[in-house]
Amino acid sequence: MCITRKLQLTLAILKPDVCKIPMKLEAVRQVILENDFIFVKSKMGTYSREQMEKFYAEHQGKFFFERLASFMSSGPLSVHILAKENGIKEWRSLLGPTQVFRAIHDAPNSIRARFGLTDTRNAGHGSDSEESARREIGFFFPEFDQDMWYLDEEQRWRRAKLVFDLERCEHVVVDEQEQQRST
Repeated sequence: MCITRKLQLTLAILKPDVCKIPMKLEAVRQVILENDFIFVKSKMGTYSREQMEKFYAEHQGKFFFERLASFMSSGPLSVHILAKENGIKEWRSLLGPTQVFRAIHDAPNSIRARFGLTDTRNAGHGSDSEESARREIGFFFPEFDQDMWYLDEEQRWRRAKLVFDLERCEHVVVDEQEQQRST
């Protein structure tokens, strides 16, 4: 039996350079909404250097590892589970190239071109594969059962009317009874 998954989950992190400026954070979130991403879960928090070293462990030994771990623990992060058809590829495309100068040239409407400052302070992070998304979502949202979401929730989220709860920074499914009451 083949189960088709229409919505794909991915992890999105808005980095400290965005989160430290409320208007910038709001603008980036608005871009995400305008590009039809669904905010499934969201949280805002500050993480220790040790946590960021663990999160970016695959980059340990690379020239940018220390700078990245230090920067990512320097201020608040806005972390989101996003969903969209082909969500991983679509989110990476909206983010744009990692290097800001390349983003400005090759993808001028991308988040990194519009809001990034340097290669490290480049506004956001996005999972690069399904395996990475699964691991990264588990890191920040250990209570979120991805398999159960795909099994029990994906189809409902894909077909239902959704509204964006600005306070929680999450979409919510509008209950059919609630829809009928409001009409």
